[in-house]
Amino acid sequence: MTSTPAIPRHIAIVMDGNGRWAKARHRPRSFGHNAGRKAVREVVEGCLREGVEALTLFAFSSENWQRPEEEVGALMTLFLRALDKETDELHAQGVRLRFVGDLAAFDAPLRERMQAAMARTGGNVKLHLNVAVNYGGRWDIAQAARQAAAAVARGELQAEAIDEATLAARMCLADLPPLDLFIRTGGECRLSNFLLWQAAYAELHFTDTLWPDFDQACLHRAIEDYGRRDRRYGRTGEQLAATRTQG
Repeated sequence: MTSTPAIPRHIAIVMDGNGRWAKARHRPRSFGHNAGRKAVREVVEGCLREGVEALTLFAFSSENWQRPEEEVGALMTLFLRALDKETDELHAQGVRLRFVGDLAAFDAPLRERMQAAMARTGGNVKLHLNVAVNYGGRWDIAQAARQAAAAVARGELQAEAIDEATLAARMCLADLPPLDLFIRTGGECRLSNFLLWQAAYAELHFTDTLWPDFDQACLHRAIEDYGRRDRRYGRTGEQLAATRTQG
């Protein structure tokens, strides 16, 4: 393996801090969620500029349904508006938009708009933008295990043949580059059930910046931090140095 490339191929972001940002301004949480849309545009443009291949954003977790009904409703409305306003621009920029998670929980009109947006941008390759909605890392692992179990039941797979590669091929985002950089805004330092399988060897970057204030400069600093890391994958520093010399 070679040294860490300057630019991560795949970045994931937990977009945390919208509510606290709004509270500091004596506004409702929905105000913060709406402000977060600007940060999404900033990060998408930053990834396009930096040459990142894939960006995965944690927009709505499977646990977020437990939030107050008013806030959940506001988030659903925001999703609808964002789809209507942003899809054309993303398509023009060559961005492929994909929603990952258990989409069956959403109302039919929202699911239909999600499907339409994915179909519209499906041929784009400049940036793969994945929006995780009603997603959980444990759910992802469980659904991959269910798929493998179904393959065994159909006689297509032997149970003893199931290994990490078998499950990895059935995870969300299996067709994209491995996750390189995991960013969380808002000062919290945990994964919150996001991309648990995919984050196994990702570099973690935590920042106190609240999501509505996260811009291209913040993204660039995170990428620079990533570029200074040595990704050893269980090897020693000496082994990594020897590999670099051989390369």
